[in-house]
Amino acid sequence: MAKVKYYYDSVNLAYRKIKIRKRRKIGFAVLFLLASAIFGFLTFIILLNTPYFDTPKDRLQAREIENLKLNYAILNKKMDEVDDVLEDIEDRDNNLYRVYFNTAAIPEEERKAGYSKVNRYVALQGYNNSKLVINTTERVDALSKELAIQSKSLDEIVKLAKAKSKLLSAIPAIQPVKNENLKRMASGFGYRTDPFTKARKMHEGMDFTAKTGTPIFATGDGVVARADNTASGFGNHVVIRHGYGYETLYAHLSKYKCRPGKSIKRGDIIGYVGSTGRSEAPHLHYEVHKNGKVVNPLNFYYGNISAVEYVAISKIANQENQSLD
Repeated sequence: MAKVKYYYDSVNLAYRKIKIRKRRKIGFAVLFLLASAIFGFLTFIILLNTPYFDTPKDRLQAREIENLKLNYAILNKKMDEVDDVLEDIEDRDNNLYRVYFNTAAIPEEERKAGYSKVNRYVALQGYNNSKLVINTTERVDALSKELAIQSKSLDEIVKLAKAKSKLLSAIPAIQPVKNENLKRMASGFGYRTDPFTKARKMHEGMDFTAKTGTPIFATGDGVVARADNTASGFGNHVVIRHGYGYETLYAHLSKYKCRPGKSIKRGDIIGYVGSTGRSEAPHLHYEVHKNGKVVNPLNFYYGNISAVEYVAISKIANQENQSLD
């Protein structure tokens, strides 16, 4: 039974019973419930953010997050190493390979160009570690693009190398007859005395003396364009088209060892020395044509003679003597 409380009425000189209004009782009850709810909510928030009360699931997630951070750090370190290697390859590509093959370098702006201003990483925003994830993803994308550009560049270099290899094989770079003692040079390129008219005229090739039947070698890769005796003065002769503007002529042959349309490699025997046509003695008349113009064959003998031998044969070739044709 609840205690009854009284108060003293000094006017009437009597004790009167204290009566608590019903509305006030309800107010006290509501205030109590509200205070209890606030206290409970604050307690929940404190417990939720206090590490001392982590659940096993929270601790597992925390460990996973730390592991992910560590893995991202390792990944970034590996990307630093890849970046260094890629920069070295790019430097060699621009300053070695492309210089050698005489092609333009790839500008740094093109290699390092990013993507358009469209935000590619919206889906990665809004997380606790978004900055780490976005930065790493950006680096991976940038490296991928640089690698794609470099891969394309190296494909181009391979094509240039193959073309360069074909060019080097096509250039008439050896002497057409064996000339170990450098004694088979009879007449060089330039103005010489004609053996028949004794007039001084342009000699558009080089004459190599040799016994009839001495093998004659193709001086570069190519295709036989002619192997006949229809050209005036040359007798039996062979013309090889090497490509890249190069063409060689071998005249006064005793016989052929090739036919028109046949593919030839440098060093293949294409015929034998003779004295057919307008010739004074057994020898090979050899010409080199570049883009339709005759050029001095002496400039191309770098494939099978040394510098000392080149100087010696050059002295012989430059003597204004009588040619053999």
